[in-house]
Amino acid sequence: MKDRIATPSKTNEILSRFDMFAKKNYGQNFLVEPGIVDKIARNAMVEGPCCAIEIGPGIGALTQCLCEYADCVVSYEIDERLPEVLSYSLREYDNFELIMKDFLTVDITDKVKALNQQGYRVVVAANLPYYITTPILFHLFESKANIEKITVMMQKEVAERFVAHKNSKDYNALSVITQYLCNCKMLMKVPSNVFLPKPKVDSAVVQFEKKEYSNSIDEPRFFEMVKGCFRQRRKTIRNNYSDYLKDKEKAGRILQKANIDEQRRPETVSLEEFLKLYEVQVNEN
Repeated sequence: MKDRIATPSKTNEILSRFDMFAKKNYGQNFLVEPGIVDKIARNAMVEGPCCAIEIGPGIGALTQCLCEYADCVVSYEIDERLPEVLSYSLREYDNFELIMKDFLTVDITDKVKALNQQGYRVVVAANLPYYITTPILFHLFESKANIEKITVMMQKEVAERFVAHKNSKDYNALSVITQYLCNCKMLMKVPSNVFLPKPKVDSAVVQFEKKEYSNSIDEPRFFEMVKGCFRQRRKTIRNNYSDYLKDKEKAGRILQKANIDEQRRPETVSLEEFLKLYEVQVNEN
């Protein structure tokens, strides 16, 4: 591999050359630990011709490793300072494409379909800005794009919610909804001192693989039900579910039919039990 961008000396050299600094409003923190970016890139790959989509390449630390392991890399960026920087930092790579668009406004399905038609299997890999991690992920989850793996770094506290299991303090509506949509696992935790500038919190890398969807489920309605059941964490499942349905008697009846004790807390209810609750609710209407 060429000189690593993800080192303090190389990062500072690039920032100095372009009189550049990390912009807080873009959530920029530059990775300066080459072993971590290499591990993210390696874990993001799939066998065969592979194209990696990246959101927010920054000055190219992770992008460089993706270019080494993938056949092509397509990065989306909104910081107008970066095309010039990336043309310099990634000048030795001819398999990199930069698209200057807000990823949240892009219909990623069309791009992935075009890459599939070129013979590529598509993955996503990114060091996501903390402040828009969840919107970006759900933009990916809810698309119909044929993305085989999503490997992303995010704030550790958010990562723990995505992968949390029932009966844990981090388990909430986000856990249930994400695990309905994807198989997810935490790959590694990343301390704050490997970033420049150093953020106030630690990070973690999580990998998602989308599941096959059931056509029998109205997903927005199911997600709304799950969120309603977690609305107030200290309340019982019956109290939250009653508030959601605006009918206490009906809530008790549906919970009983779903074989869920109405005195349980929502964090004790598994994904499978929420799916059963939804099924009974639909049949009641």
